[in-house]
Amino acid sequence: MEPGQADGPASEAGKPLNPPLNPPLDPGNASDPDPGDTAIDPHQVSQNSIAPEPGSLPRVPSPQPVTPSTLYVVSTPIGNLGDMTFRAVDVLRQVDVIAAEDTRCTGRLLHYFQITTPQLSYHHHNRSQRLQPLVQRLQAGQSIALVSDAGSPGISDPGVELVQACIAAGLGVVPIPGSSAVITGLMGSGLPLDRFTFEGFLPSQPSARRSALEQLQGEMRTVVFYESPHRLRAMLTDLEAVLGGDRPLVLARELTKRYEEFWRGTVAEAVVTYGQRQPQGEYTVMVGGAGVQAVQPTEESLKGELMALMAQGLSRSQASRQLARLTPFTRQHIYQLALTLPQDSL
Repeated sequence: MEPGQADGPASEAGKPLNPPLNPPLDPGNASDPDPGDTAIDPHQVSQNSIAPEPGSLPRVPSPQPVTPSTLYVVSTPIGNLGDMTFRAVDVLRQVDVIAAEDTRCTGRLLHYFQITTPQLSYHHHNRSQRLQPLVQRLQAGQSIALVSDAGSPGISDPGVELVQACIAAGLGVVPIPGSSAVITGLMGSGLPLDRFTFEGFLPSQPSARRSALEQLQGEMRTVVFYESPHRLRAMLTDLEAVLGGDRPLVLARELTKRYEEFWRGTVAEAVVTYGQRQPQGEYTVMVGGAGVQAVQPTEESLKGELMALMAQGLSRSQASRQLARLTPFTRQHIYQLALTLPQDSL
């Protein structure tokens, strides 16, 4: 996360956070720990041991002091600030400096959570120059937090080389878990999750992209990719040519944000749909493994979705348009289904 000199809380057990940390999306304030509380050992905490009393707000755990000569690899929200963890905020407040992929982006996050720790940039273009100075800081006893623009550092983002250098130098490396577009997308995909593989971004060159996909033709696990909007159509075309048009496919965008969207269908249907629609935003692309059949919505399930949307005040036309964006069916087909719904059922 961002660089900065921690002005954070003293690490004495039993003292409340200063300033108090409130869940970003909850207007209510979390109650402070009682004066007699002791710090919570994160390795011994169970759900029962920190369960709030009925009718009360949960208490914020007392912060744990950071360890000198340690790199903290800190996950940050991928869109919704409510996904920031108490532990991540504590660490970012206490470390000596934050190595950030983009200091402007991270600066906004730090400002929101009242974190004043200094930042320095660490990204793809300067990592070779930054690597040794950061390791030397750690060897001198400083603690450093590594953050990316969003999500978990090192996963299709800078960070792996720094972690490797720290391990090689015998320095501590502590991951602070949190949001990841890979896991978030899979959770809402409906695809098999007992086994999956993450491929990141495919090569931008067409021949190299198809070659990479050819190596996945027999893959039985769910496969996850990242893709940018300006390359999505080309990627879908190559998926159809190499893996086949009948593979189940889920496209997720704007994850955790207000306009979060999951599109579900087959590869062939996605080629048609996104040939007519302009891709927007970064995509998490999930493809069912070889032999997995796509789950298609039935007309009855579509009618149920239409009724739910119209009960919220949408017209037949508006509800049909919204469902058409999320399914392989055309707006006209869904609208015809909407016309069959009796008015008294809405």
